[in-house]
Amino acid sequence: MSEFSHRLVAVMNEKIETGKVMNALAHMCVGLGAFLGQDSLQLMDYMDADRNIHPNISKMTLVVLKANSNKISKLREEAHSRRISCTDFIDTMTVGSWSDQQARTLQTKQQDLVYYGIMLFGDKDSLTELTKKFSLWK
Repeated sequence: MSEFSHRLVAVMNEKIETGKVMNALAHMCVGLGAFLGQDSLQLMDYMDADRNIHPNISKMTLVVLKANSNKISKLREEAHSRRISCTDFIDTMTVGSWSDQQARTLQTKQQDLVYYGIMLFGDKDSLTELTKKFSLWK
């Protein structure tokens, strides 16, 4: 049995090129980490044999799954309805400056967004139920 009651799960858009999807994953990790904080994410420092510190790595497993944009959008809706902590990354958050991206997002309706991914943190059983139909990212 796992020592953690919560888990981290990312579901990434399998149709987006690898570099862009990894960029989206990095942004979501930063965002969710800032929201949840060190204690919730079970962050710790690792020390190597040369006494170098490798700081702020989560003790918890981060599972990365894949799906298409429509499934990610539906997962986001379900996560919000269940009050599960999450963050997402969408196509309007690419190209240009952050202010260009913000303006583009403000002008785009929910139904027209292309989801690059979503990252969730919540009760292990709830997240398993929500994500069991998705395949592991390989």
